Amino acid sequence: IAPMGEGSGLERFKAFEAEGWGQRAGTYEDVLGSITARVAEPLLDAAGVRAGMRVLDVATGPGYAAERAATRGAHPVGIDIAEGMLALARARQPELDFRWGDAEELPFEDGSFDAVVGGFVVNHLPDPERAMEEAVRVLSPGGSVAFSVWDRPERNRLNGVFADAVEDVGADRSPEVAEGPDPYRFADDAAFEALLTGAGIDDVAVETLSLTLTVPDADALWDGFMGSSVRMRAEIDAQTEDVRRRIREAFEHRVDVHRRPGGLELPAVAKLASGRTG
Repeated sequence: IAPMGEGSGLERFKAFEAEGWGQRAGTYEDVLGSITARVAEPLLDAAGVRAGMRVLDVATGPGYAAERAATRGAHPVGIDIAEGMLALARARQPELDFRWGDAEELPFEDGSFDAVVGGFVVNHLPDPERAMEEAVRVLSPGGSVAFSVWDRPERNRLNGVFADAVEDVGADRSPEVAEGPDPYRFADDAAFEALLTGAGIDDVAVETLSLTLTVPDADALWDGFMGSSVRMRAEIDAQTEDVRRRIREAFEHRVDVHRRPGGLELPAVAKLASGRTG
């Protein structure tokens, strides 16, 4: 995957992500989607989503949060910059409203929604502060927000076993991928809280969601993760054949500690921040 577009490195990174997630739409649910789908309900709970509410699902992906919001009787709209993900969401829930949209420049009027939720989006954005300001702008007075991010790799082993394997072999980072923002900058509770309060969100709370991913074996985890990630996949693809082989061997060692009689069990840990506008 190569970054597209003109402008700054961060703008190129956004295009790189849009292309990458679009390409992963067909296999996203193999591993990462199986976990992110389980965060949809906690997101909606944190935002207080209930029947009759207008809900914006930012970076909707396959549409998990939008789908569950509709089940609650709410009126969701899902947006994404990855056309492949929008196609997947529309195929899964053809009755719902899914549109192309950028989290940092929402295509909606002020006060259009009662709640804005975003699963695992702010850690990918070049300008998350602007995205949070946009979320506040499109909220009606007293509206609510809820956003999730991945915890750091040492605690979130779903990502961590891959990051550690790359580190174990001393692989060089791909320059294109290195242009992106730190994906774990909001894993710190204080930083995540500050992101919301800086946009004028009140009563901010940050909680930890601890889930477990179970897969049959190391092959299923490797293949599924490579088919449902963008940045790590690009990092590994950028290596030579020999380095990729050594990364895979290091990965096999890293997952040993997670082996159980029924397969592999890995902690998948996320942070969820929520609050309300005045």
